[in-house]
Amino acid sequence: MLASQGMDKSAPYRDPVELRRACREGRFAGPTSGHAHGYVQVNLAILPAAYAPDFLLFCQRNPKPCPVIAVSEPGARDCAALGADLDLARDAAGYRLFRDGELVETADDAAAWWRDDLVAFAIGCSHSFEEALEAEGLTPRHVRAGTTVPMFRTSIECAPAGIFRGPMVVSMRPYKPADAIRAVQITARYPAVHGAPVHLADPAAIGIADLAKPDYGQPVAVEAGEIPVFWACGVTPQAAIARAKPPFAITHAPGRMLATDLHNARLATG
Repeated sequence: MLASQGMDKSAPYRDPVELRRACREGRFAGPTSGHAHGYVQVNLAILPAAYAPDFLLFCQRNPKPCPVIAVSEPGARDCAALGADLDLARDAAGYRLFRDGELVETADDAAAWWRDDLVAFAIGCSHSFEEALEAEGLTPRHVRAGTTVPMFRTSIECAPAGIFRGPMVVSMRPYKPADAIRAVQITARYPAVHGAPVHLADPAAIGIADLAKPDYGQPVAVEAGEIPVFWACGVTPQAAIARAKPPFAITHAPGRMLATDLHNARLATG
């Protein structure tokens, strides 16, 4: 079972290796936003090798929600492109198991589900650009609250590839209009982790009926004088898996990422 809260209540982990070890040893299983400052965190989509070509093409056709950082070798639980002493099955802060597109189990550790034909896709995460927002005095409200960013399935359809298709998922952060403009400018420098927002203001225009009822994560209030700002989100593959219904798939739990040894600064384009 996936722990509902992080079990380690100490100060944020600054070193990604230490954060991974805490996840591996069952000492941490909460939202990873605010941890491993300066380092790239990734979403995970783990599929049988037979489905990997279609899924890679899906990511290539939808780079905003699915920017690929690295792809593992079939069956491997390590990935040198992401870091040393890294276990893809144990070092994220939470995992989900899908069978025929249905979420059937959640856990803090995916080792019991692992198979020797699995290929892991590491997909860019908005936690990287949140660090840049924080540096400019635009710390997202969910980061200050220590909760998971609210995420919503939208009416924006992704470009299909093979069996994979489905709605874009977005994450939402509220800002005053002037701050929203600055947030667009800041995050546009990080295309490898979703880049600039895909929508501002009216949620109904992208098929979101109620901001108080996110599909993933926890709600965040949009206060007077603010507008909701929506970024493409790396949970999009989970919606695609639900639509495609492959017989088996593992993902990270939304908001509970895998910390890597890669530096966020290397992702900035200017």
